Amino acid sequence: MSDHPPAVTTLSSEKKTVRISRTLPPVLIGDRINPSGRRAFSAALRASDFSMVRREASAQVAAGATVLDVNAGGVGDEVSLVPQVVRAVMSAVDVPLCFDSANPQALAAALKVYRGRALLNSVNGMADSLAAVLPLAAEHGAAVVGLCWDEGGIPATPDDTLRIAEKILRRAVRVGLSPADVIFDPLALSLKTHPNRVPQTLRTIARLAETFGANVTIGVRNVSFGMENRPAIERDFLARALAAGVTCPLANPCHSLPERNQS
Repeated sequence: MSDHPPAVTTLSSEKKTVRISRTLPPVLIGDRINPSGRRAFSAALRASDFSMVRREASAQVAAGATVLDVNAGGVGDEVSLVPQVVRAVMSAVDVPLCFDSANPQALAAALKVYRGRALLNSVNGMADSLAAVLPLAAEHGAAVVGLCWDEGGIPATPDDTLRIAEKILRRAVRVGLSPADVIFDPLALSLKTHPNRVPQTLRTIARLAETFGANVTIGVRNVSFGMENRPAIERDFLARALAAGVTCPLANPCHSLPERNQS
């Protein structure tokens, strides 16, 4: 059992509040507002056409997502583009948003136009990331996803993952965040390149939840990268991850949820 009570992480949009906790039903973070590997979506963003953004936002909420991940990386000037994408999403749906970028300036630009309490995806255990992202989250009252890797790369063992998680948590508290404001991501790797990694990932999820009382996310799509029949692989992994302790998975609600939960 954890020495800490289950964390309750609160996110909000202009009118809606979402609470994430092991004592509550899982919160699905929709991952479809992302140009990676999507030519038509990328082309639309380059042309300042945000109709696809609005459609993806609406479809994901209809399919069961209660938080949406917003990623505008790799398409021109991310710092100027991401506020436009955020505004487009807010015009289509009223759910909390998660800003997904490795660029602290892009995160700051998104926060300036957002109406609510956001989730920043992400900070990691590297010194530069800790110094840039955590104060930004504290300044804007945001929560953060803590990616459990650092200068040594992706940890080889659950113990190494927990060591990085503790480092992120200590720094977050030092800048004024609550422990509940840090959601950990132990990093899912592709079954194609790491076919034996899933059991370790599931053990790590459980240990993060037990050790810190923390909320845990995981990028479900990562586990199926390069594989055939990705929806089936993702549904299976999602079910196992939820059973292990994931409280807010990052996934495609349009095909990662069981059929009975889709609309």
